Amino acid sequence: MTLKILSGGAANGLVNACTADFTTATGHDISGDYGAVGAMRDRITGGEPVDLVILTRKIIDDLAHAGMVRPDSVTDLGNVVTGVGVREGSEVPDVSTAYGLRAALAGASSLYVPDTQRATAGIHVAGVIARLGLEAEMADRLRTFPNGQTAMATMVADAQDGAIGCTQVTEILNTPGVVYAGDLPEAFALSTVYTAAVAQDAEQPEAASTLIRLLSDPGAADLRRRVGFT
Repeated sequence: MTLKILSGGAANGLVNACTADFTTATGHDISGDYGAVGAMRDRITGGEPVDLVILTRKIIDDLAHAGMVRPDSVTDLGNVVTGVGVREGSEVPDVSTAYGLRAALAGASSLYVPDTQRATAGIHVAGVIARLGLEAEMADRLRTFPNGQTAMATMVADAQDGAIGCTQVTEILNTPGVVYAGDLPEAFALSTVYTAAVAQDAEQPEAASTLIRLLSDPGAADLRRRVGFT
C-alpha cells in the first residue's frame, strides 16, 4: 500500500527523514508530491485523491473549515524561516543586515527562488526585492521554480558563479551542495507554521495518522531542528 501526500516543499526533508520508521511501522510506502502551497491547495480543492496534507496553518484551517481535512487530525509540525543559500565552495555573503542582504542580491549573477505567485517563500522574496528597490534591476536575473528545493538543486546543477538562492531553510538544508548563509534579517524575516492533517476522504487514514505522529513526536524534536523546523 502507498500513502499519498500533497505537501509544501518545506516538509520534504522531514518526511524523508521519517520514511524508514513509517514503513517499518505500517508496511506502507510513501508517494509524496511537494510544491508551492497554493498549487497543492488547488489540487486538493479540485478533488485530487490524497491521504495526508502538509501545508501552512492558514491553508489547513481553511481546508478543515471546508470539510476537506479532518479537524481532529490537524497537527502543527513547527515553524520554518526563510533564508539564503549559496553553492558549496562559493563565497558566503553576510545577509544578517538589510544592507548586507541588499548588497548580496544586487551582486548576484542569478537569484533562484520558488514560485513568486503561489509559494510562501517565493511570494515573500518577491516582496523583499521590491522593498529593497531591486525589482527592475533583478527582473532578468530572477529564476523561479515550482518549489524551493527544485530551485536549490538547479542552482547547484547550473554551477553559475555568483548565484544565490532564497527560500525556506528546510529546502536549503535538504539539498546537497548548498551552504546556508543565514536567515533573512529581522526587518525582512518570514517564519511560517507548517501543519499536517488527514484528508477527509483518505484511503489510508490510519497510516496517515501514524505518519503525523512520527513527524510531530516530541522525541523527534532534534530531528526536526536538524532539517530546519523550530
